Amino acid sequence: MSYQLELRHIKYFLAVADTLHFRKAAETLFISQPGLSRQIKDMENNLGVKLFDRHNRDVKLTHVGLYLKLELTKNIKNLESILHHAKLLEDGKDGQLNFGFVGSAMQQIIPELLLKFTKNHPNILFSLKEMDNQKQIEELIAQNIDIGFVRLERIPKMVESFPILKEFFCLVLPKNHPINATNFKKLSQLKDEHFILFDPEYSASYYEKVMDIFQDSGFSPLVSHNTIHAGSIYKLVENGFGISIVPNSLKLNENSLIKFIDLDKISQRTVLSVVWNKNNTNPILEKFLEYVK
Repeated sequence: MSYQLELRHIKYFLAVADTLHFRKAAETLFISQPGLSRQIKDMENNLGVKLFDRHNRDVKLTHVGLYLKLELTKNIKNLESILHHAKLLEDGKDGQLNFGFVGSAMQQIIPELLLKFTKNHPNILFSLKEMDNQKQIEELIAQNIDIGFVRLERIPKMVESFPILKEFFCLVLPKNHPINATNFKKLSQLKDEHFILFDPEYSASYYEKVMDIFQDSGFSPLVSHNTIHAGSIYKLVENGFGISIVPNSLKLNENSLIKFIDLDKISQRTVLSVVWNKNNTNPILEKFLEYVK
């Protein structure tokens, strides 16, 4: 049995399946609504199935349509990746690798990996986007990125992980704060301070670990601000809005307005892991993971 389908039929179907609205789907596709309806009807006739139930303005996927939406969405990514890789080869590139990362990974880990990797693979195109942990997992599952750098304790089954850095935490204080590395003894010395912390949405498990530090120190912190960017934390600390706790890899040497105190005597450690979708077929990913491991 053969089906007279083209790639455009699949894209048209997925657009309607995502919006469940023919007019909105037609607008995103830049075609007329009647033209889109004809294309969907052609697809249904060619396959001998019914994809949508239409009742006045209400559009719903049939059980066949739902199945096709799930399977085609997964596989269209692979097809687009193959075609994109072919274009890269035509342009003289061996491939592309799309990264997601939390800010601390860009301080040292990612630059070092890229330097090592590009020595033997100079024709790779890299795309790098900073995003929170959960967003990276979502983008990995959707295969919008190939690899991520996260601080997470739990990940979905389809995502593989490899711990790349286990590190201690640091206190971040204004330069003129009376507590310094010499007279600091325990965190409870700072129990009356306001703390600026990474937002729980950045990583719930990371936030819980920081809260464990306070619990072991015998007090609950006065949290004045939450943010997802280290740069925002440092600016707030500089301007006297509070103090903070960050991973050691986020320690800066060039900022003269803040100072860091290592919390290497406490038991808590934070782990930076490399994560990737085990179903990702990007040929460059496997080569890059060899450098990671």
